[in-house]
Amino acid sequence: MGIIIWLVMGGLVGWIASMIMGTDARQGIILNVVVGIVGALIGGWLIGPLLGAGSINEGITVMSFIVSLIGAVILLAVLKLIQRSTAGSAH
Repeated sequence: MGIIIWLVMGGLVGWIASMIMGTDARQGIILNVVVGIVGALIGGWLIGPLLGAGSINEGITVMSFIVSLIGAVILLAVLKLIQRSTAGSAH
């Protein structure tokens, strides 16, 4: 049951994060799920301890959702910076 929750929550978090960062048109469902899951890991590792929030593994709460969303937005922001710097160096 845990993997189904990861996939559903990852997809939802990744989709919302991609809408916030303006990358939704370039991402499909699979990439949204990946961004959401990796973002949840990043958020749980970086932001969870600062806010005293648990991860989605410990239970789905509003705070764990927000932490996952922040992590996904951070991930997409870093990816945008990397894409921008590699595109700039190619010219």
